[in-house]
Amino acid sequence: MATSLKEIRQPVDAAMQHFESTFRASLKSNVPLLDRITHYIVKRKGKQMRPLLVFLSAKLFGEISERTFRGAALIELMHTASLVHDDVVDDANLRRGFFSINALWKNKIAVLVGDFMLSRVLILAVKHKDYDLLEKVSEAVQEMSEGELLQIEKARRLDIKEEIYFNIIRQKTASLLKSCCSVGAISAGASKEEIQVIEAFGEKMGIAFQIKDDLFDYQEENKTGKPALLDIQERKMTLPIIYTLQNCSKSDRSFIIRTVKSHNTDNERVMKVVSLVKEYGGIDYTEKKLQQTKEEALEILHTFKQSPQRDNLERMLNFVLHRKS
Repeated sequence: MATSLKEIRQPVDAAMQHFESTFRASLKSNVPLLDRITHYIVKRKGKQMRPLLVFLSAKLFGEISERTFRGAALIELMHTASLVHDDVVDDANLRRGFFSINALWKNKIAVLVGDFMLSRVLILAVKHKDYDLLEKVSEAVQEMSEGELLQIEKARRLDIKEEIYFNIIRQKTASLLKSCCSVGAISAGASKEEIQVIEAFGEKMGIAFQIKDDLFDYQEENKTGKPALLDIQERKMTLPIIYTLQNCSKSDRSFIIRTVKSHNTDNERVMKVVSLVKEYGGIDYTEKKLQQTKEEALEILHTFKQSPQRDNLERMLNFVLHRKS
């Protein structure tokens, strides 16, 4: 199946174009500074995978409606707010190769811009009485926050096990893609049972997305827009390292932990960690887990009868697994 995002988007391209204009309108304010900043954000939007997933999920169960557009806007507003806040928390100066909001306008303004976007989520949902959509988006915000805090706690102690890792990425990453599928399905009138199934598919896709992201740190040509080996430098215990720590010698384990904990900016030591991860099969194991997660996602998706809409969601999953950034 084709994994080009352009091909995946084609059946809902008109909806995506309309969404882009309505999303810009949802960010309008009476404050010129805020308008300049939101204009900067919109101009540098990425692949827009999340609103696309909302539309594809809606098409699986019916037609795209005004509720679908509002649901996609809720997701995108919330996701953008979380990215703005994340850059402040991480003291990051770049986002997708461009200066972050906090780098250009300082932390205080960046936090307030994120807060403004979250307020737009609430206003948009309440104005149209989309309480069911707001519930799903709010659940994602809660899970993302809990996942981020759990990751920070484990980064301090470096005692993460594989089970905890999957709990973190299920909350931090998969919860958002799960909510995209849920919002799209709800907006198209899907049944409670259908919503639960498509949510499970979205969650598996989100887990696959993060596992794939973990592998980018170990590629010789990193095209993600984030610095190579950034996960190690930020003391993030990703699956390749977790597997390696469980299977390496005592001395190598001690070296890896000391490097991640206290020498994560020492390029020579970090490259040695990368070498050990490859030597002990951390990359191979992670790739196997990625394939296993894909198969689980497909098993869930294939409980729906075959259709062009189902095929397109399968293409979306393949894109997530084979993307270069």
